[in-house]
Amino acid sequence: MALRTVCAAALRSGKDLGVNNARTIVTTAFLCRRKAPLGQMPNEEIDVENLESLEKYGSYNPYFRQASEADKKPAWWKTYRSYEEAADPEHGAERVDIGLPTYQLCRVKAVRERKQVMKQNKTNVELERAARLRTFKIRIDQVQETWEKTSAPFHVMRLADHYGVFRDLFPMAYFLPQVPLHIGYGQDNSGQVHYGNRLTPTEAASVPQISFDAEEGSLWTLLLTCPDEHLLNNEAEYVHWLVGNIPGGAVSAGEELCHYLPPFPAKGTGFHRYISVLFKQDGPINFQEDLRPSPCHSLVDRTFKTVDFYRKHQDNMTPAGLSFFQSQWDESVTNTFHNTLNMREPVFEFIRPPVYHPPQVKYPHGQPLRYLDRYREGKEHTYGIY
Repeated sequence: MALRTVCAAALRSGKDLGVNNARTIVTTAFLCRRKAPLGQMPNEEIDVENLESLEKYGSYNPYFRQASEADKKPAWWKTYRSYEEAADPEHGAERVDIGLPTYQLCRVKAVRERKQVMKQNKTNVELERAARLRTFKIRIDQVQETWEKTSAPFHVMRLADHYGVFRDLFPMAYFLPQVPLHIGYGQDNSGQVHYGNRLTPTEAASVPQISFDAEEGSLWTLLLTCPDEHLLNNEAEYVHWLVGNIPGGAVSAGEELCHYLPPFPAKGTGFHRYISVLFKQDGPINFQEDLRPSPCHSLVDRTFKTVDFYRKHQDNMTPAGLSFFQSQWDESVTNTFHNTLNMREPVFEFIRPPVYHPPQVKYPHGQPLRYLDRYREGKEHTYGIY
């Protein structure tokens, strides 16, 4: 009797389950029929079974032109660009060029001059012989000079965009660094500053040597700042050096508004960017509001914002040069915090204490075979898995 009851209940529940599944399928089909069509999907018009009938592109340019036109057409589906624009309202906004006006050379003239040089080189017998025997030498200083006069400003601008220099110093603005800025640390200029290379705080401890091409009678302003170093405000900076009214290229003859302070990236905060910006002045500027006490060892007084400084003097100065390097904590930062800034050094990383081992016993009963490795001096400990 009990077995018959169980079988009847199982058959009944199975029949009800089939009815419910059928009812769900019918409801889903009915709702899908009532739903509005999504619209045309991308590449829906392409017959995938007959790919040979598609138009062949002779070169990349027609394909790129058609792809650009298709990308500009509005689509009914939400793209990644729409998600990005919703998250960042300023995404894609046009930035303002605040630099010096650019003078583009005539491309036809440049190509003609290049062809003339190539023609002369081909007729040079000595040059051909040196190239064939692999004894031809190229002067690096001439290559550097040619690069600085031609494509260096555009390359430096792209590097500054990559490192977020314009984003953090000049929001929604940029400039083309047309004046090459040469910065070297040390007596022999061994610590050269380029565009994102790494220098230690020890190498950058003293005032650098600055050189740039300047017309006679021109005035300049040099700024060294760090947008990653502020301990209290992520949007603020610490100014490390500020010199105004520099006559020609003589930085030592300028008006020092804030004396030089070496980099002090806090321990555990990674690499910091130290950015040097060169401004070209239209004339003498009164910097009394930007003057810091000398010596300035207060981080409150060194709190700075480049965009506010530029907005204050934007009618009389224009950014023209740019150079920056990266630096990470070393032992000299501790000395800067304690002796120069007269404050405790902030540390943002966990210092793991040394591994504790009990005193060594003469007869280690019940210990593994590698027991003595814990107390071995002069070699790296290999504790193994016990």
